[in-house]
Amino acid sequence: MTTRTFEAVGRQVYALGVPASSWFTATSALMHYILGAAGQNAANLALARSLGPEADRDAYMDAVAAIWKQLSPQEFPFTRAVADHGLDHDDRAQFLVGIDLIIAGIEAGHAR
Repeated sequence: MTTRTFEAVGRQVYALGVPASSWFTATSALMHYILGAAGQNAANLALARSLGPEADRDAYMDAVAAIWKQLSPQEFPFTRAVADHGLDHDDRAQFLVGIDLIIAGIEAGHAR
């Protein structure tokens, strides 16, 4: 699975016109983002399931926001600040924005 995904992502990096000397690094950056997002989604699913069968996305997000609001304001000022704002989002749209940001960085680093 990982090798096939690496191949598919690498082909897209190649299609961007990235120089061969940067293929591995650019593809690895995208792969790390993709796998990291997948891992985070798996962890979120496990936590959501722990809330019980009646819980839905809103209940899960409310639980996370409540936890974030209890964090130390000195150690986690940013996380506390977005507790009411950052959790109301479309996961797929957020993921795609992240891909766009990485691709923009790859393209900017290798502009012709």
